[in-house]
Amino acid sequence: MAVTTPAHALVLTAGLGRRLRPLTDVRAKPAVPVAGEALIRRVLSWLAGQGVREAVLNLHHRPETITRVVGDGSALGLRVRYAWEPTLLGSAGGPRAMLPLLEPASTLIVNGDTLTDLSLEGLSAEHRRSGARVTLAVVDNPDPARYGGVEVDDEGWVRSFLPAGHQIPSKHFVGVQLVEPDVFASLPLGEPASSIGGVYSDLAADDRRALRTHQVACRFLDIGTPADYLETSLALAPGGNLTPTAGLGTRIDPTARLVRTAVWDDVTIEADCTLVDCVVTDGARIPRGSRFQAQALIASSGQSPLLAIPLDGSSGSAAEDARGG
Repeated sequence: MAVTTPAHALVLTAGLGRRLRPLTDVRAKPAVPVAGEALIRRVLSWLAGQGVREAVLNLHHRPETITRVVGDGSALGLRVRYAWEPTLLGSAGGPRAMLPLLEPASTLIVNGDTLTDLSLEGLSAEHRRSGARVTLAVVDNPDPARYGGVEVDDEGWVRSFLPAGHQIPSKHFVGVQLVEPDVFASLPLGEPASSIGGVYSDLAADDRRALRTHQVACRFLDIGTPADYLETSLALAPGGNLTPTAGLGTRIDPTARLVRTAVWDDVTIEADCTLVDCVVTDGARIPRGSRFQAQALIASSGQSPLLAIPLDGSSGSAAEDARGG
């Protein structure tokens, strides 16, 4: 019998994106533009291309930035509905609240910041063959010091979940999974709950054949930090050149020099500016002759019209004359 992928998906887009600040002070993480296209649009287009026809997105932080770029989803080839979370419900509490909006069946759950080209058909086949209650798409853990891991046995069943910094050989969950909806049934509706470290950890402890991994060999791009975001944007830009993908309403003077720099919407970059390894966010105005390197440049309504914040997370300054060092 032919394997079909689920036609419905839950896409988790309610998180605060703390590690991506200050960029997520401007837009919710799924709404940040990656090489000219919002991350969530890339995710939804990938889902639609593999047969998903309906997606439910949960909203909390800067929800208008997500709904503005997605709308009803028709332009992306699928129907999109939204579930509002006044209080963040977490990686298990969120799906628990969203599932009643879908038919009761094996459900695809995707992190809204996941960029991958893995085959959903392969994931579906593994899930059905094994009879697991949850099947997680995984790759070999590329950096255990940075990423938590999934410890598996020789047959691919989940033993436990490991914190970042562990020394045990492990897998890395890439944010795509198939789940039987009864996994979340016992959770109180509207109360925060976690999957890893909560529901899934309990399942793995109680039943060694509840959680399955599906090993994939695919592209997986990380957008955890501002530096990661810029690297991923460069990787997806045509020829590694981000300037042609500058956002809507943006004006860049021909004398400005931009090197490995991402430019969002409604930006003005005046003459003789030099920006190297920067991210220029919505509405920012870069005055004539400015020089910036490795900075997030953010429009401000305060005393200074522009905030320059280092992409490495160190303390930045509000530059009234917008001339960086």
